[in-house]
Amino acid sequence: MPRGKKLVLKDGSFQLVRDYQRTGERVRYLSAERGDWEEIPAAMVDWDATAKAAAAEQADEDALAKKIHAQEQAQRIETIMDVDASLQVATGVFLPPGEGMFLIDGKSVKPLEQVGSQIKRDKKQYLKQVLSPIPIIPSKQNVEIPGTRARIRVTNGQAEFYLREAPPDPDRTTPIVKSSRPGESGPEVELLRATVKGNQRQLESIKTLFGEHLEEKRNTISIQRWEIAPTVFRFTISEPLPPGEYALTEILPDGMNLFVWDFGVDPATGAKPSTPLKKKN
Repeated sequence: MPRGKKLVLKDGSFQLVRDYQRTGERVRYLSAERGDWEEIPAAMVDWDATAKAAAAEQADEDALAKKIHAQEQAQRIETIMDVDASLQVATGVFLPPGEGMFLIDGKSVKPLEQVGSQIKRDKKQYLKQVLSPIPIIPSKQNVEIPGTRARIRVTNGQAEFYLREAPPDPDRTTPIVKSSRPGESGPEVELLRATVKGNQRQLESIKTLFGEHLEEKRNTISIQRWEIAPTVFRFTISEPLPPGEYALTEILPDGMNLFVWDFGVDPATGAKPSTPLKKKN
């Protein structure tokens, strides 16, 4: 039956109309069945029944709209769960959709944003080069993050990390900057403890001579990696992290990615000072 309004008549029948106009003692309506304008006496119409029919129809339409909206929401949630339900990171805790690095702190899942670090030349080493009659003094550069504290803070030093990369699709954009998977072993990610100096957090120092790298120093904390699903990797630490500033960085074929995921560990209330972790060999 074509959709329309019911113009209920006093004899119990009705006309299905798309629109109607009452002018004096006549009612002019556009028939939904025949598609033509027709007229009948206004006295033939049961106006109370017509109003009730219109209200009931509106209620049915509202209920149908709510039902469709609920079905769409359920389908959206089901789609997300189909993608991520297998990625349970704790009891009742699932990894959110989308690419990026996630910090798991107990029952809390915190997305980490990449921040840009910068390379600064060591002024003392540069001065030595200037004063030296023969330019054989190695230059020193430091990789630093602006600011003394990361925005994301945790008190549980036994946190875990999950990295979801974009699927291999050259036409797909990803929020991860310079993500790379050399070979088939997956991303090479290191956990670094930053050294706070002035208003910077230093991650790495690099010594070079004649443009060649002589030495790279960074305080690396040992982590283990598992590929738990295609393009999804879990990183764990063997010991709780002591309070301090940290960053996860991806080691690319040409060196350390200058876009890092930073976070900080705050001391738990009433906790005893912990022994610093040993550097990774």
